[in-house]
Amino acid sequence: MALNNGNTGNTYISISSLRNSEKPNPNIEKILYVETYGCQMNFADTEIVNGIMNKYGYSITNKIDDSNVILLNTCSIREHAESKIYQRLSELKRYKISNKYLKIGVIGCMAERLKRDLLHKHKLVDLIVGPDEYKKIPFLLENIDETGEKGIAVRLSRVETYDDIMPLRKEGISAWLSVMRGCDKFCSFCVVPYTRGRERSRALDNVVAEVNQLWNEGFKEVTLLGQNVNSYRSGEFDFADLLKACAEAVPDIRIRFITSHPQELSLKLLETIGSYNNLCKYIHLPVQSGSDRILELMKRSYTVEHYLNLIEQARKIIPDVSFSTDIISGFPTETEEDHKMTLEIMKEVKYDGAYMFKYSPREKTKAFELKDDIDDEIKSRRLMEIVELQRNISYELNLQMIGKEYEIIIESESKKSSEMLTGRTDGNKSVIIPKNGTHIGSKVLVKINKANSATLFGELIHKTN
Repeated sequence: MALNNGNTGNTYISISSLRNSEKPNPNIEKILYVETYGCQMNFADTEIVNGIMNKYGYSITNKIDDSNVILLNTCSIREHAESKIYQRLSELKRYKISNKYLKIGVIGCMAERLKRDLLHKHKLVDLIVGPDEYKKIPFLLENIDETGEKGIAVRLSRVETYDDIMPLRKEGISAWLSVMRGCDKFCSFCVVPYTRGRERSRALDNVVAEVNQLWNEGFKEVTLLGQNVNSYRSGEFDFADLLKACAEAVPDIRIRFITSHPQELSLKLLETIGSYNNLCKYIHLPVQSGSDRILELMKRSYTVEHYLNLIEQARKIIPDVSFSTDIISGFPTETEEDHKMTLEIMKEVKYDGAYMFKYSPREKTKAFELKDDIDDEIKSRRLMEIVELQRNISYELNLQMIGKEYEIIIESESKKSSEMLTGRTDGNKSVIIPKNGTHIGSKVLVKINKANSATLFGELIHKTN
């Protein structure tokens, strides 16, 4: 049975078979290790969790062998994402065997969706915490220490934004900053409203203050995050107002945002992006399908015509704008004609990049009630055609950049050579250049000399800061 602790609001599973057999050693240092899976929001949430845990005396490590608390921050968007977590839990058994004081938790979207299954089928899991309950993690761990009872806290909230929590970030160049949580769109394929709840936004002034703090801490770029970020509302302010406030408050930091829903990509928002040099001329605008019939089944609330009009508007207002998108292949009842329509919209828009997936049925969603009637072999073949088309489009667009000059922010050494550096353009293109005395964090002007479908290669013209 489940017992509710009225003082803390924590919910505990009280089943004797789930009790820990060992009491903790009070002299052991509290050291946390978090593995993060899924979207950028999960990476931002991990920084929030690290901030909470650090406040309660936990050291944060990036070495799993040093830890005595392991948390897996999980994703439920597709079946494959969940399968990876189940596999990882099996791999973690050896850590549990070698460290009798080790506690393992599953947090995030998968925790919310599969809470009971995780506790009952995976005996090594000590706690399950959903996306709106991260503040309870220290208390759940304390309760495990005191009672030996495993804990679960997965209630969704209509108000929690973690606006009062300062994320604990590693030093770096780029930062994630969540400005809102949840989603009210209820697209028929998506579990986000069920795993992350309804939309609620952070206060505009607090977001601006955090952007300013990031700049003072040495970050050169920030990405504002929300499941449907352009539905942000703080009192009378909308997302365009937030972008304007951030751009004006910290004019030297580069600002991106994801993810936009086509229904709420307003003219005001486009004009705001076009008005400020530090707002990246890059929009991630998921289309999902090029077929109006499939879009209606997906409950996407727009047509292909409406979507293409948005693209046209954006290109008039922001001539050098770049677009990326999401595409789902093999949605229930998708025909070859529907699939061809998706290929056609890709050819018409010419996306700079795309996240492309096979449809994966998710419990609780409206699409789950439809029969998953597309054979996996057909899904795979259609996805391969989508991927190949996008690769060709990306290559074509990248070739057009050869000989031109772009400002980039240097983010890291190249993975392939310590003598090369990698950075990104305003339009989110990855560029590799020789070091030549240039340092990570520098803004530099580069000339593009070579390109493939994924990467640009250039040379330094001069530093711009």
